[in-house]
Amino acid sequence: MLVDTRLVYKSLTEIPAITQEAERLGFDGLWTTETDHDPFLGLGLAAASSSRITLGTAIALAFTRSPTTLAYTSWDLAQLSGGRFVLGLGTQVKAHITRRFGMPWDPPAPKLREVIAAIREVWASWSERRPLNFRGRYFALSLMTPFFTPPGPAPSGLRIEIAGVGPRMCRLAGEVADGFHVHPFHTRRYLREVVVPAIEAGLARRGHSRQDFSIASGVLVATGAAAEVATGLGEIRRHLSFYASTPTYRPVLDLHGWGEVGEQLSRLAAEGRWQEMPGQIPDEMLKACALWGPPDEVAARLRQEYGGLADRIASYEPLVPGKRTDTWRALLDGLRQNE
Repeated sequence: MLVDTRLVYKSLTEIPAITQEAERLGFDGLWTTETDHDPFLGLGLAAASSSRITLGTAIALAFTRSPTTLAYTSWDLAQLSGGRFVLGLGTQVKAHITRRFGMPWDPPAPKLREVIAAIREVWASWSERRPLNFRGRYFALSLMTPFFTPPGPAPSGLRIEIAGVGPRMCRLAGEVADGFHVHPFHTRRYLREVVVPAIEAGLARRGHSRQDFSIASGVLVATGAAAEVATGLGEIRRHLSFYASTPTYRPVLDLHGWGEVGEQLSRLAAEGRWQEMPGQIPDEMLKACALWGPPDEVAARLRQEYGGLADRIASYEPLVPGKRTDTWRALLDGLRQNE
């Protein structure tokens, strides 16, 4: 099992130090999200500051950029990193696509399928030096001259992974992608009963095996000394209350019979009563969605509960250079026992 961390920063100037710390501690991957920064710019700095670690977006928004733009950016980052870059794509929800980015909204699963196919067609036109000809429901791409074709051979890698919550997006991942990113708001039961079976159904339809595919999972973890665990659990309750208030993540709640909790949190969020929301998270949900305790105990449970389900895991808590170094090292050592 590979162990990753999140690239979270306030300024781009922080990225070389974070990346170097991640490599020094022995993390296997470093992933950006598309929240308060562009997800690609930071990875360019991370690629130039590292030599071993996998770098990727988990995730970049697929519907706010053209497939050709995504193809160019990914191609360049794959070259810069020596094949260590992974393009992770996600859909976001309608309000953000239309109101935050001013882009059109279409049914997400079929459009994401087409985005992926279009990106790969652009890559093929470059690597095979042939005309670009992609015609779909949402995109028509038919112009690519030598002047606009990147020079040299195709970089190694060029993987596309996607993220999602519901079974339809999980199945789509198995059908068209190289991997899937499990949202941190999940339970091991949801992963076991919904996510993995849907991915395997998609892989079977495609004629691929599970060995050809990567499942990466963020995990809500609170570890370290007792005071650090207590602080971490407070943060986890806050994260859970936000995610559980969002209809997108309702399938996780429904599986466990927590629908009323989600409805109550949605009402509080609509009224702007954010401070009250963490207190609505029942202990049952906390136990199902998070792991906490000393690093060795958390590592043992991660190995036990995610082994065979996920190929990569990452604590939702981001890495901060010079902080909690001993805790991270102990957690990594525990995860790699018996390897």
